[in-house]
Amino acid sequence: MTSSSNTGTGGAADEPLVRIAEFRTDSRYRLVHFKDSGWMPLAPEEFEPEVRRHFPDLDPHDPVRVHWDDRPWQWPSWHPGEA
Repeated sequence: MTSSSNTGTGGAADEPLVRIAEFRTDSRYRLVHFKDSGWMPLAPEEFEPEVRRHFPDLDPHDPVRVHWDDRPWQWPSWHPGEA
């Protein structure tokens, strides 16, 4: 087996490049996983710039390549001054 072989049923082209973890109310961030880079907490204003930094040609609204576990495009409410 070579390192370029696909082990999934849909192949590499169907795998999300970005995955956003489940919505949680105990943080202002959503955990976001970038393929080959790992997880990072992102605030809403950081999300699209980070997607473009990791994958310049990726449309952040692409439902195949950007997977939301739940509540797409929603972040927990946060107000300046909160921890």
